[in-house]
Amino acid sequence: MLKGKHIILGITGGIAAYKSASLLRLFIKAGAEVQVVMTPAAKEFITPVTLSALSGKPVVSEFFTANTGEWHSHVDLGLWADAMVIAPATASTIAKMAHGVADNMLVTTYLSAKAPVFVAPAMDLDMFAHPTTSRNLELLRSYGNRIIEPAAGELASHLIGKGRMEEPENIFKVLEAFFAGRDDLKGKKMLVTAGPTYEKIDPVRFIGNYSTGKMGYAIAEEAASRGAEVVLVSGPVDITPVNKSIRLVKVESAREMLAACEAEFPTCDYGVMCAAVADYAPAEYAESKIKRAGNEPPMIHLVKNPDIARTLGMKKRDGQKLAGFALETDHELDNAMAKLRSKNLDMIVLNSLRDKGAGFGTDTNKITIFTADGRETAFALKSKREVAADIIDTIITL
Repeated sequence: MLKGKHIILGITGGIAAYKSASLLRLFIKAGAEVQVVMTPAAKEFITPVTLSALSGKPVVSEFFTANTGEWHSHVDLGLWADAMVIAPATASTIAKMAHGVADNMLVTTYLSAKAPVFVAPAMDLDMFAHPTTSRNLELLRSYGNRIIEPAAGELASHLIGKGRMEEPENIFKVLEAFFAGRDDLKGKKMLVTAGPTYEKIDPVRFIGNYSTGKMGYAIAEEAASRGAEVVLVSGPVDITPVNKSIRLVKVESAREMLAACEAEFPTCDYGVMCAAVADYAPAEYAESKIKRAGNEPPMIHLVKNPDIARTLGMKKRDGQKLAGFALETDHELDNAMAKLRSKNLDMIVLNSLRDKGAGFGTDTNKITIFTADGRETAFALKSKREVAADIIDTIITL
């Protein structure tokens, strides 16, 4: 799958840089053309001579060659690449990438890259667990970068914990899978819902939930990266799509979301109902703010909201596939299977708030997928972008 692909291999100044030679060799053996870009600190851990011999290309580290003045264009490199892989990515480089500190050739190349960027962090466990690093990685994810999570094990400090750069063979498999599936949704149209809905009580209050939209947006990004035409119907969230091909439809209430979905779904091949839709809405909207009066709280009468997934499930035509979500706190399996049947879904994604790292507001999720044809697949805790890939992979098999 990598034959003829152009890959930038970015190497930063960490002890794991020695593993980059093995990764480079795997890329070359697979038929890829690789340009190595090193930070100055990386040369303290592995020599450019070694990497140049393996790649068959001069290594780029500085903005220009000192003795000839030859300029190394980070813009040209960014346009040339089909993918950029930064392995290892130190805490320092991750911070520079997250905040646009373009003080070396690698970061300027990253800022010019038009292709997908894969980041393989490598650092000591305390550095990886520090809130600063977590925030910087979250920023990189929000920009559309793909984080290849580090493994746990013995580190350079001889401490045991998470921070080891993922093994070259596994990084290679990530790139291989990416190129294998990059166009597997080409010519298909997918409807994705994301985020919460807000049901207005008065001008300053609403009924809602804690959904941030991260899972739905990750699914939209994954589908778009694999060639799909994506319509993302989103409730109120603080994120925006990275892929410019995603068509964003902003809504607020459940009824607005239903109207948008009914307008789009008839022309779609797939629907993924990831939004956390409020089940109930106030029967009446107060035009003015409800004031505190006396000791008795106001009575708010609620009415049922439309069931968007069930509505689409009853209307889907032959060939359309519809996936739903079940976020549960108890009786998870029974509730998920009941939703799968009652809403006429082709698959349902179950996650439980009892699983640490799953649910609203996190960057990770732990899911089990059930399909209408009887398959059940449980997945480990992963980043939401990786979970999105698992969901899309399953949808394609329906």
